[in-house]
Amino acid sequence: MTQRMHRSHRVAGALVGSAVGDALGAPFEFGPPGQFSARFPVPARGSRTEMCGGGSLGWEPGEFTDDTQMALLVAASLVERGGLDEADVFARFSAWAEARPPDIGNQTRAVLGSGRPWDVAAAEHFARSGHAAGNGSLMRTTPAAIRFSREGREATMDAARRISALTHGDPSAGEGCAIFHELMRAALDGGEPLAATSTALEAVLPEHRERWAAVLAPDWTPDRATESNGAVWPTLGQAVWALRNGRDFAEVLRLVIDLGGDTDTVAAVAGGLAGAVFGMGAIPSRWASVVHGRVPGHGDRMWRLADLQQLAASLDGGVQQNYDPGVIPRIGPTEVLPGIWAGNLDGARYSEEDFAVISLCRLGEPFPHPVHRMAYIADNEHNADLDVMLADVLDDMRALQEEGHRLLVHCHGGASRTGLVLRGWLVREKGMSVEEATAHVAERWPHLGLWNDSFTAALERLAARAP
Repeated sequence: MTQRMHRSHRVAGALVGSAVGDALGAPFEFGPPGQFSARFPVPARGSRTEMCGGGSLGWEPGEFTDDTQMALLVAASLVERGGLDEADVFARFSAWAEARPPDIGNQTRAVLGSGRPWDVAAAEHFARSGHAAGNGSLMRTTPAAIRFSREGREATMDAARRISALTHGDPSAGEGCAIFHELMRAALDGGEPLAATSTALEAVLPEHRERWAAVLAPDWTPDRATESNGAVWPTLGQAVWALRNGRDFAEVLRLVIDLGGDTDTVAAVAGGLAGAVFGMGAIPSRWASVVHGRVPGHGDRMWRLADLQQLAASLDGGVQQNYDPGVIPRIGPTEVLPGIWAGNLDGARYSEEDFAVISLCRLGEPFPHPVHRMAYIADNEHNADLDVMLADVLDDMRALQEEGHRLLVHCHGGASRTGLVLRGWLVREKGMSVEEATAHVAERWPHLGLWNDSFTAALERLAARAP
């Protein structure tokens, strides 16, 4: 299942994939099985996508819920404190809960609102109620799984248990988070997370091992769950089941959301794993482009795609990139193909807002255009599955053009990545050879860049698949 790709693509895929799953599943929360596929029997690639918003709490299209809000609090603490400071994480959780977020789990609310210190609040709640094995600590643990993945199995599983115990006193929840951390560590290292379940189970506390082994078994199916997927066991079991049966990121999320119930949380967990396995480029741009949200009690910052990508890099010890270069001389927009314009970054940024913009470089802030897709294509050799990314862009372009939109394709300089997509359009939609498409674009777009040999190779493969 895993592919060779740069680790940064897996790290970004994990964090963004979890947020995307959360936002995609939110409108279907607590609904019956099959709702997602009933509403979207085929991919919705036009201006209205599967990021539909709504649900009982009226989420905006692409808006993430408490799952990602709490994950961002964990992430911010890990980055700013340089490691795990449980008291700091708990304080951030408490400030968030006091701000009355629109969605918060009953158990999490009870623990954070108890007024008790960080090191006893969850344990005391569990001692009183006996009910604590919900999925509320599993849903938020992807950032910690990224942060500790380089430190080995023992360290990452220990961190998972400690962070879980801040709100969930039942060790079952902590063991689920620990297993997730180990599966994520395997995936981020380019290994096979499904094969890592056996080694993860070896490190589970003996009294919990049998129950976790049951839901992680290769033959386990969601209909064998003994609890609703608001509990930790079926949540992780369903996520692993979907990863085992899904052919790509989109299918993994379709499978888990169609199970119904606690769809945002199960999709957040599955999205984190699938993002690490398939990489950032495999997340449909129509989903990643619109994911967003705020964290109550922690300022008015609006978190968007670029913020999540930068945070992921920081969690993994990488350097945060500045995606906004400031003002650059504008190129375009120029109509290069019928109904398709080209430009560079500022040519697109300051273009008329009735364009449907296809951005092929990473942006600090999205444009004001109502229809805006941001694809994850690097102008280097690190694109693990360029064919998938190119097909995703071209499929979106076709759907948007069929709706009557003017399309504007751009990258930073308007040269290499822009040329890849323009040429790919001619190869796939007009039946041209790569040489014909290249000559056609070069005649109409003098900024075309041809230095990336991997792009030309991808176009040759695209041409070979053409009918």
